[in-house]
Amino acid sequence: LEKKYHKACEFCKKHKTRIQYAIYGILITAYLAVVIAACTLNFQRALPLLIITVLAIFFICWDFLIAKYEDRIAAFFSPGERYLKKKWFWLKWVLCTALVITIICWLIFDTAKMGSRQLISFGGLVMYVLLMFIFSKYPTRIAWRPVLSGIGMQFILGLLILRTKVGFDVFNWLGIQTQTFLEYSDTGAKFVFGEKYTDHLFAFKVLPIVVFFSTVTSMLYHIGFMQWLVGKVGWIMRIFMGTTPVESLVAAGNIFVGQTESPLLVRPYLPHITKSELHAVMTAGFSTIAGSVLGAYISFGVSASHLLTASVMSAPASLAASKLFWPETEKPTVTLRKELLMAKGETKNILEAASQGASTSILLVANIAVNLIAFLALLAFLDSALSWVGNLFDYPQLNFENICAYLFMPFSFMMGVDWEDSFIVGGLLGYKTFFNEFVAYERLSKLIHNREKGGSMYLNGVKQYMTVRSEVIATYALCGFANFGSLGLVIGGLSSLAPSKKKEIAGGAFRAMIAGTVACFMTACVAGMLAIPVLEVPCHVLLGNVFNSTDFSGNNTEIVECCQQLLT
Repeated sequence: LEKKYHKACEFCKKHKTRIQYAIYGILITAYLAVVIAACTLNFQRALPLLIITVLAIFFICWDFLIAKYEDRIAAFFSPGERYLKKKWFWLKWVLCTALVITIICWLIFDTAKMGSRQLISFGGLVMYVLLMFIFSKYPTRIAWRPVLSGIGMQFILGLLILRTKVGFDVFNWLGIQTQTFLEYSDTGAKFVFGEKYTDHLFAFKVLPIVVFFSTVTSMLYHIGFMQWLVGKVGWIMRIFMGTTPVESLVAAGNIFVGQTESPLLVRPYLPHITKSELHAVMTAGFSTIAGSVLGAYISFGVSASHLLTASVMSAPASLAASKLFWPETEKPTVTLRKELLMAKGETKNILEAASQGASTSILLVANIAVNLIAFLALLAFLDSALSWVGNLFDYPQLNFENICAYLFMPFSFMMGVDWEDSFIVGGLLGYKTFFNEFVAYERLSKLIHNREKGGSMYLNGVKQYMTVRSEVIATYALCGFANFGSLGLVIGGLSSLAPSKKKEIAGGAFRAMIAGTVACFMTACVAGMLAIPVLEVPCHVLLGNVFNSTDFSGNNTEIVECCQQLLT
C-alpha cells in the first residue's frame, strides 16, 4: 500500500500541470453547463449571470493575450503612435476645434430639450476650472491633457449612466443588488443585538454594514480580485489621461477602498514619487469615499445608484483637479507599467482574510461612532452659543448651518441646485467640510425622507425638503472625504508609509483637500448637466392626493408617468 501510495504521489507530481488543467476544464465545463441550463429555463432571470460570465471570459482572454503577446501588440500599434506624434501639432488644434463645436451644439440641443437649468451647471464647471487655474501652484506649467481628458471621462461616464437607458438600468440594477447584499449584515446584527436591534438604528443597523463590507473587501483583496480590478481601472485612466502609473492606480483604488488603504497598493514607490504625484495621491483620497462607508450612506436612504456613479466619476475628476492645481514640474521616475507590482495580502487563507477584515473594521467603526458623538455634541453647543449671540441682536435663528449656508450658497447654486434649495445644500456642504460627510449625509437623508412622506414643503417659513434635482446634485457634491478631520488622517497615514516625504505631505495636504473638494463640485456640475427631471412627489402620495380630490385632469403628465411606472 505504501509503495502504491508513493507511486501515486510521484505520478501526481510528474503530471501536476496536466491534472490541474483537467480539473479546471471539468469545473469550467460544469459551470458553462449550469449557465446554459439557467438560460434555457428562464433567460430573463439568468441574464445577469450570463453577462458576468461573458465579461469574465473576455477579461481572462484579454489578460492571456496581453501576457503572451504584449510586445507584438505594441509593435503592431507603434507606427500609428509615431504618426500621431509626428502630426500632433496640427491634430490637437483640429481636436480642440471639434470639441468646442461639439460642446456648443450639445448645449444648444440639450437646452432646447431639457430647459436652461443645465446651463448653470455647465457655467459652474467652467467657473471651478477657472478658479483652479487662477490659484494653481504653477499656472504656466499646466499640462491640459489630463485636465481635459479627466473632465471628458467624467462627462462620458455621466452620459452613459444618467442619459442612456442601458447605463441607467445597469447602475440602477447594481444599486439594488448592493442594497440587497448589504442587508445580509442584518442577520449578524439581529443575532448579536436581538430582534429589536433596529430600535437603535445607527449603532446596530448602520455600523454592522461597515463591518460586513470590510470583511468582504479583505476577502476580495486576498484572492487578488481587488488588485486586478484596480489595475484595470488604473490602466484605463493612464491610457486616456496620460497620468503616471502610481497616481492612476491610487485614484482607481480610491473608488473601492479608503484614503489610507489605497496608497498601500503602491507602497514601495511612494518614496520615489514627485510632489505633483504626491498631491494627486492625496487629492484622490479626499475626492472619493471608501466602499465600507458607502454601504452606510446607502442604509441612510441615499440613492445607491447615484452614490456608485459619484464614486466612479470622482476618480478621473480627482486627477484632473490635481493636475490643474499642482501641475507636474519634475520628471517622474516610476513610469513603466511593468515596474508596478501591487502589494498582495499577507493572509494565508480566505478565512483568515475574512477574520482580519472584520477585526480591522473595529477601529473604523469605533472611529465613526466616537467622531459622530463628538461632532454632533459640538455642533449642538455651537448652535446654542451662536443662537445666544444672535439673540443679542434680535436674530435667534443664527446657527452653524446658517453661517455655512451663506458661505457655500454661491458654490451650490453654480452646481445647478435650485436657488430655493441652494441655502440648504450650502449648509450640508458646511457640515461636510468642517465636520465630516457622515453628518452631512445623515442630514440629507432626513430631507429625502421628508420629501418621500409628501408633507408640507414649508413649516413656519422653513423649507422641509428639496427638489429631487437638488438632492441628486447634493449627493454627488458630498461624496468625498475632503474635510478638516481627514487632514490629520492623511498626513499621519502617508507619513508612516513614506517618512522621507513627511515635509512634502504636510505642505501639500491643505491644497489637496481644496482640490478634492473642487473635484466633488465638478462631479456635481456634470451630474447637474446630465440629470433628467423626475417626479418630485412619490407616486403613492401623488395618486393618494388625486383620489382624495374632486377635480383633477385625467391626462396630467405626472399622473400618467406614475401609472406607467407602477404598470412596469
